[in-house]
Amino acid sequence: QLPRLCDCKRNRIIMYSQLVVALALAPVSGFVSKPALAPAAPQRAQTTQLQMRTSIIGGNWKMNPTSLAEAKELATAVKAAAATGPGEAIIFPPHPFLGPVGDIVAGSNLALGAQSCFFQDSGAYTGAVSASMVKSLGVTYVLAGHSERRTLFKDDDAAINQKVLKVIETGMIPVLCVGETKDEFDANLCESVCAIQLAKDLAEVPAEAVKKMVIAYEPVWAIGTGLVCPSDTAQKVHAFIRSKIASMYDQATADAVRIQYGGSVSPESVDELMAKPDIDGCLVGGASLKGDAFGRILNYE
Repeated sequence: QLPRLCDCKRNRIIMYSQLVVALALAPVSGFVSKPALAPAAPQRAQTTQLQMRTSIIGGNWKMNPTSLAEAKELATAVKAAAATGPGEAIIFPPHPFLGPVGDIVAGSNLALGAQSCFFQDSGAYTGAVSASMVKSLGVTYVLAGHSERRTLFKDDDAAINQKVLKVIETGMIPVLCVGETKDEFDANLCESVCAIQLAKDLAEVPAEAVKKMVIAYEPVWAIGTGLVCPSDTAQKVHAFIRSKIASMYDQATADAVRIQYGGSVSPESVDELMAKPDIDGCLVGGASLKGDAFGRILNYE
């Protein structure tokens, strides 16, 4: 006959048994400490969303440089810098330089872009260049709605919409530029202006095409004026543009489209801009004409 345990020993055994059972049934995460650097779930979700959109930096040369020799030299320097950049890179030379510059960047990760094109295929349009012409030179991206085209050359939203549709039809990718003037910004009309431009310029553009295209937010008042659009302000506008695309199409389209910031981007401002969650790239003007400065922008940190 087994000896009878005293009440105190029996109680201790019962307690130990209950503790063993509790340990066996408890989730492991409750007893194993997490690594100090492990990200929380929301951060992982955000990282996944950002990784969906490859960053894209564009250099708009405008009516520069003044000779083919200079254009070739600049293209060679930018090509070398783009090789180490974290995302996609594009240069937009003037039309006369597209062929020679295209030969230099061919086969690299530096894409060739055109600053504009006309929405007609051919005909009596003196001075115009068709989408098929620039595509035949190796162009992948085409600017549409740049503020200088809107103001200096009177491109209206109807013409911009036709250009966007023609670029897509020809198998290239439009970079649609939207943004407000200083007066509109001071009157708190930034979101209204961007919403109207998006609605008109993307008329009849299907969601699948929007997912692949690029939208560039250009605060006109910050282009070549010395005025600076704070990164928090730029992020707010980018978030609005993404929400507008979601309302026009759906959230999947809004999450996929890449939105650049364009407005006196410099080596000093690019890192702060690119750290914002809705800024997927930059459209660079003056700084893209300097190989070292644009190289630093392409290799933002």
